[in-house]
This record gives sequence, C-alpha cells and structure tokens, in this order.
Amino acid sequence: MKYEAVIGLEIHVQLKTKSKMFSSAPYEYGKSPNTLTDAVVLGLPGTLPVLNYEAIEKCAQLGLMLGCSIAKVCKWDRKNYFYPDSPKNYQLTQNEEPLCLGGSVEIEMPGSSRNIEGEHRWVQLNRIHLEEDPGKLTHTAFDSLIDFNRAGVPLAEIVTEPDLFSSEEAVAFLNALRNLIIYAGISDCDMEKGQMRCDANVSLRLKGSDALGTRTEMKNLNSISNVKSAIEYEIKRQAKVLDSGESVVQETRRWDATKNASYSLRSKEEAHDYRYFPDPDLLPVEMDRDRVEVLKEELPERPFDRQRRYQKEFSLPYTITSVLCANRELSDFFESTLGLFDAPKAIANYITNDLLRELSAHSKEGDSALNITDTKMKPELLAELVEVVESGLISKQIAKEVFTEMFLNGKSPKSIIEEKGLSQSNDSGEIEALCLEAIASNPKAVSQFLDGNTKAINALKGPVMKATKGKANPAMLDELLQKLIQKGQ
Repeated sequence: MKYEAVIGLEIHVQLKTKSKMFSSAPYEYGKSPNTLTDAVVLGLPGTLPVLNYEAIEKCAQLGLMLGCSIAKVCKWDRKNYFYPDSPKNYQLTQNEEPLCLGGSVEIEMPGSSRNIEGEHRWVQLNRIHLEEDPGKLTHTAFDSLIDFNRAGVPLAEIVTEPDLFSSEEAVAFLNALRNLIIYAGISDCDMEKGQMRCDANVSLRLKGSDALGTRTEMKNLNSISNVKSAIEYEIKRQAKVLDSGESVVQETRRWDATKNASYSLRSKEEAHDYRYFPDPDLLPVEMDRDRVEVLKEELPERPFDRQRRYQKEFSLPYTITSVLCANRELSDFFESTLGLFDAPKAIANYITNDLLRELSAHSKEGDSALNITDTKMKPELLAELVEVVESGLISKQIAKEVFTEMFLNGKSPKSIIEEKGLSQSNDSGEIEALCLEAIASNPKAVSQFLDGNTKAINALKGPVMKATKGKANPAMLDELLQKLIQKGQ
C-alpha cells in the first residue's frame, strides 16, 4: 500500500464502584431494565449531583498505573446533546481540566512464534477523564428501547494519541490495557457486559508524510475482534476513496459485525457542537497529594515488569512467564507457593500446565475457565506436592494423579499418597528383575542405545513403569537399565 494508517483509540471503562458517579443508586449488570435508577439518574427537576469520591480515586489509580500525571485540580463540564439515552440531555464529563494527563501503555507485538518474545514499544496517551455513562438503547425493527440502569455509572475515558499504525497494534494495545486495568482491580473490563468499549479513529496518509489525513470514527466497538475488523475495513474503504480521487469525509460510522461492514451514522461533531460549559452544581476537585501517593503505593506491579522479573530472578522461560504474568491471580498464587517452598521452575510448571488444565476441565460449558479462588487448591497444597516430588517420595507421573485429587477435594498430597499407597518404590531387587525382563523383550532398543541413541532407553523404561504402576524411582530405574545393558554386552 502507498498509504500509512494512523489510529487513535478512545476507550471507555466502567469503574468498579458500589454506586453511580453522582448518585447513591447501585449498578449491577443483568438486572431487570430500569430498576437501578433514582431521581438524580433520571434528571428529575430539583435534583442535585453528589460526587462519588471512590470513582475519583479509582480513576486516579488508573492514571498512576498508566504513568499519567495526576492533576492538582479537575473540574466538571456539561456536554450538551439531545439523545434518548441521556435523560438530562447533557453528560457530566471533564472537558477542559481532566484528572489524568499524558501516560503510556507498553504493548507487545507477537513474535515470529509463540515461543519468542515479540517487540515491545510504548503507545502514548493524551489523557484520561471521568464522566458518567449514558443509558443503553436496544434497537428493534420498529422501536428503540431504553434501559437507564447503566446511566450514571462512573466511566473513565482513556484517549490515546494518534500513535497506532495497524489493526494488530490496536489489538496489542487493548489486550495490554485491559490486563493492566484488571491487575489493578479498577474494572473487570468484560466487553460482553459493556464494561469496556472502544471507539477507533482511523485516517490514512501517504507513506513518508507527517500530515494527518481526515479521520473517521468507528463507534462503540464491543469486542477486540470487532475493533480489528472495523479498522481493517476502514483502512481499505478510505484507500479506495482516495484512489478514486475523492476526499474522505469526517464522520462517525457504526460497525455492523454481522455484515462485516460499516455505515455512516452522522457527520463528526466538533467540541463546539456540544456547547461545553462548567457544571454549576459541582465544585472543582482538589487532589490531596499525600492521598495520591498512598493510592500509588497500593498499586500492583505491572504485568510486563513482573514478567521480566520472573525471567531474571527465577530463570523462567518466556513460554512460562507469558502465561503466568498474564493473570494476576496466577502470578500471586505462584509467589505465595514460592514463599513456602523454593522451587520456582517446578511450581511454575504445575501452575501453567496442571492447574490451568484442571481449571479449564472443571469449568461449566460456555463459561470462561474457573477462578483459582473458586477452587479448593491452595498454595500450601502445591508447595507440599512439589516438596514430596523433590524428595523422591513420588514420581512426577504419580504427582499428576495426586494433583487432580488435590484439586477436587482439597486434601493434602501426603494424605492422598498414604490413602492410595502411591509412594515411590525403591526396591532395587524388584526393579532390577523388571529391568532384565524389559531388556530381554526389546533387543532393538538395547542395540539402538548401544549405538549411541540415548533416547532409546525410554522404550525400556515404559514397561517397567507400567508394571510398577508408575511407582518405580525414575533415577534408580535409569541407572539400573544403563548398568544392566553395559553388563550384558
């Protein structure tokens, strides 16, 4: 292509608070329509907004997590527009003096394979401001239905600079941002529930040019896959317009995922079209600097920082750390277990393989994988399992069976081993007899081993492990087989 795409995103994130931004009305996804409202939310005459300070602090923490500077003072403006989902006919937002300025998000582009770390770079942010969510419109063939349950929910709008240049970068950005927000406990970012939504501003320019082209805004994209598809569609559409000699029109477009196409919604409004003015009912908010420092100290380590630390401190490979650090609960579980028994590689392997397997296997059909906190698995149990394996009490093969039992009933590994008689066999006489039988039954594997193929010995180990039901000590078994093969030459 002779064009370069320039993309800016506006991401709306519902903050995890007990009540709405300017009223005591609660909010919970999935409740019956229009049951979570009050006079303030509905904009009835004589009502006044009351500030939810928890939302202010959550937004400040979001800004701190993303490296923003927190304003000393932020103020509230009315964004005036008439639309059925806005009962007051204006939205309370922060136009002129937002809470958070600047900041950036570290993203990772996929490597050439899943085993290779991709290229990292920082995407620059413009601002993060607080506002209230409008209600939800549901359009049918003949009607538009309004649910005001969502109206007034605290909403943080994260605005990037035009600093993304492909749909793949936009996807990497959204994944990284979502992970950061969930890590900090600021929002669950469930896009299916509307907790995170995205608008994408897309423009094209000739390659090598610094000038920005005319942008269009793709509105209310409710999944990361929709963001990717909508951006790719818009890039092709604008290129076709420019190649035909016409000009791209600045407008807002709506994405139709069923048709994999967009259509024009309205000409793009500018700031003056909204007739912003300071809200007369809300005073500016002065941020206490000592409190800001406390909020900063409460934040967790960023996922990519944690991943780099695990690779450096524990020599864990990228394939393990990329799974472990993508989920705060997994990495917290890892560190809690590591504090009880110092075996980072073994612990990490059990978590990223056995634990994730069990979580997925026991999840309800159609649901995402179970949460660790919803199971009987505890760091103390995993630490004990790793310890008994390292001590030679059971083999790694038997440990898989013990792990599943632990996961299901929460029993300690030692009690499971004792109840089921799973202790590793160190009876050299019994194992030697089985080794001689395996050697006699498989002369081809013996010959291959003697010719230098060391892996051929595995064909001899299998029958012995099967005969002992996995209880043979692997180290003893390996040593005995090699000794007996050499002796039999």
